[in-house]
Amino acid sequence: MYTYESEGADFSAKAYAPGHITGFFQIHEHKDPHRKGSTGCGIVLNGGVTTEVKVGKSVEKTEIFLNGKKAEGKTTRTVMDMLTDVPVKVKSWAEIPVGCGFGASGAGALGAAYALNRVLSLNQTVKSLTEYAHVAEVINRSGLGDIAAQSNGGVVIRLQPGGPEFGRVDRIPAPESRVFGIALGEISTDSVLTDEATAGKINAAGKIAMSELLKKPTLENFMHQAKTFASSTGLLSSTAKDVIEAAHASGGMASQAMLGDTVFAIAPYAQEFPLFEALQEFGQVLEYGISTCVPKLLYD
Repeated sequence: MYTYESEGADFSAKAYAPGHITGFFQIHEHKDPHRKGSTGCGIVLNGGVTTEVKVGKSVEKTEIFLNGKKAEGKTTRTVMDMLTDVPVKVKSWAEIPVGCGFGASGAGALGAAYALNRVLSLNQTVKSLTEYAHVAEVINRSGLGDIAAQSNGGVVIRLQPGGPEFGRVDRIPAPESRVFGIALGEISTDSVLTDEATAGKINAAGKIAMSELLKKPTLENFMHQAKTFASSTGLLSSTAKDVIEAAHASGGMASQAMLGDTVFAIAPYAQEFPLFEALQEFGQVLEYGISTCVPKLLYD
């Protein structure tokens, strides 16, 4: 465990991690959190979370702030506790909605791990930091597979569950595409993952979706399998269903972000504006892109 010593100075570092939308997944329980996780497929976004970590004499206790407000930040706090016993001030700014299926907790945890490693010279590798973030997510039930995707970028197929020590991923060779989203509300990841009946439906639908995707690993087939998965699991809200139907009527493809009451949609370039107009009828449209970005340290 790192023991912090200084002559009164404060030290800080910043890191960024991208958001991630899961289209479909299958839960894989395991008593070992390193092996626990999910398989499935999702899109890494070019919007994410920037996190600054500060240590020093002025930092007397570990505190976490999100978009300027004090937050519980259970997953990020777990990462801090696993890496050090030094008091840490963590400030995160999210470009993505929180609690709506955009992978914000995973992005925050990854960014905090990278920044803390830098500021305390912990000498951890990327694989090690990613493992810590994955375990923290699993322990807090804030996610199962976001970390695996966010640490790779692109349209990520999670073939085996777990952190980088045990997990295995591949990617769909997808064209650059804009990703539109409408956040309709929050869904508690924890409440869904602990409901046996819902988990059973998720696993049955997720297994089929993965099998069908691997027969034809394209972005279009991913969107189709995601839509079928959302309908089969019973997680689709009536409003989300209406948004998805409107998106398809405009020439786009849409589904629900897992786990959140959020619709994400893509379209061929010529249909992007009609899709945007159709989505606008339901609320503020968020715009991102498919990103091959992975977590990274930022200059001060």
